[in-house]
Amino acid sequence: MKSETLKQKAKHELIEYAVNVVYLAIVFAAFTVYRRLILASYDITYTNYWVALIQALILGKVIMIGGLLRLGRSLEDKPLIYSSLYKTAVFCLFCAAFTVAEHTVVGLWKGEGLAAGLHEISEKGGYDVLANTLMLFVSLFPFFAFRELGRVAGRDRLKDIFFLRRPDVAGRAEGKS
Repeated sequence: MKSETLKQKAKHELIEYAVNVVYLAIVFAAFTVYRRLILASYDITYTNYWVALIQALILGKVIMIGGLLRLGRSLEDKPLIYSSLYKTAVFCLFCAAFTVAEHTVVGLWKGEGLAAGLHEISEKGGYDVLANTLMLFVSLFPFFAFRELGRVAGRDRLKDIFFLRRPDVAGRAEGKS
């Protein structure tokens, strides 16, 4: 019995991770194509297509860890717009902190020290950091808005509304209430 609940929990977490990764991979791939097209107009070749998938795999897990840490839950009793915006902002900051920690660990691993990782981030420049933060915020807002809607309305109901035919809508279209 206990192994069954462990198996169910593992399946649920794997599905949640897959949904996170698929959503993030689609969004990051769109931004990657956008970057490639903009750079191509200046005759600059951009071929870092796998970066979008790697970022999606990493941030998908970071979002799950943030959920386990119960980040951004203090406004869940407020209207969905507030809780969605708040969670988006909190998770953007969490992802930024994770990125700083990741670069710091890489700097230590390479034997270059703590400052090397931070220097790598500062070398990108303020505009690149700001653009990536803005992209992440805009990408995560619909993600958390749908998650909040699912939390309030019920995930199964939201799944039914998006992926199954809704009899109540068909009835209203015919004038039935």
